[in-house]
Amino acid sequence: MIGKTFKRADASEDVESRGFDAYELRLGDLMRGERATMGKSLLDVQRELKIKAAYIAAIENADPSSFDTPGFIAGYVRSYARYLGMNPDTAFEAFCDESGFATAHGMSAQASSRKGSGFDPATAPLGKDIFSASATPFIPAGEAVMAGIEPRAIGSVLVLVTMICGLGYGGWTVLQEVQKVQFAPVEQTPVVVADLDPLAGASNSIETSDSFAGFQTPSIEALDRLYRPQALDVPVLVARDAPIATLSPSMIGALVPDTSGPSDAELAIAGVDLPSPPPIQVVGPDVPELQLVAVRPAWVRVRAADGTILYEGVMEPGQNFVVPSTEEPATLRVGESGAMYFAVNGVHYGPVGPSGVVTSNVALTTQSLTETYAVADLDADNDLAEIVNVAEVVSDE
Repeated sequence: MIGKTFKRADASEDVESRGFDAYELRLGDLMRGERATMGKSLLDVQRELKIKAAYIAAIENADPSSFDTPGFIAGYVRSYARYLGMNPDTAFEAFCDESGFATAHGMSAQASSRKGSGFDPATAPLGKDIFSASATPFIPAGEAVMAGIEPRAIGSVLVLVTMICGLGYGGWTVLQEVQKVQFAPVEQTPVVVADLDPLAGASNSIETSDSFAGFQTPSIEALDRLYRPQALDVPVLVARDAPIATLSPSMIGALVPDTSGPSDAELAIAGVDLPSPPPIQVVGPDVPELQLVAVRPAWVRVRAADGTILYEGVMEPGQNFVVPSTEEPATLRVGESGAMYFAVNGVHYGPVGPSGVVTSNVALTTQSLTETYAVADLDADNDLAEIVNVAEVVSDE
């Protein structure tokens, strides 16, 4: 039996929670935060404060070794802190605490420039200039010289230059051809020039040359007739239409004499009366006249082949309409077919149809009408007989 008891110690210990302000912030973090709040980059600060971006980055990183002249560090830090709206003295003290930088006397060696006479950039330690690194975030990477040139663009430029050169050469060639002057050779050498002796020399004065002693100038009348056409003794006639002009009535046509029997001259001498030749017809036969004759009131429409209305209206008894002669026949539409007749050269045909019936599309040609309709019976229609009698009486008078 265990007589002693013990109490287990609590393994969990109270851990104090730490907030954002509990962490220690360095000067560079505060400056970067303020610069980010202002929306400024290192290049923006360099452009506005006239301080190298490498120095601004060295202040934020608390790296005094990046400065060429340590004596200017205090001024750079205070100017940058004042630009960010921070206390310049407090910021400089924090920079000295974090970096271990101590202000040196102006005449001391520590305050002078690090680039003395023995400074060699080739042997300088790397990492001092942040711009020498290839991964610098605030400097855009440089592009190669040929990076922005495409091969296709070079080909297009070459083609364009070739076209311009070709057009220029063609224009220059045409211009040279247009401005070129050519002399046509003379078929006959002038007489005056032919008489000159090229070895004896020539003179502008005619009196000084013996070769022109017998030269006589042409008269004015001869000069007037110089360019006139020469008159012909017999005019030259050229047939304009040879096939027709060479036809002879005595050889071709109805007037050719019959050589098998006696000639007309022989018959005339024998006293035989010759029949007169038939008259020569020079025009075609007359076209038969076609008329529409209404014996009772009837509505009529005459339409041409192209759709033009030649006549439309109500024809009264005894009224006639002469159908014009056209290449394409006109058509007839009549409302009272039994009251309409056709008159072809005075002969009446019809009627068009039974009484009280509408007739359409009747071709108004003499051939179709005479073949389709019979000669009108005057005894079957008293109105037609009366109109025909009146017409005959008027024609007799």
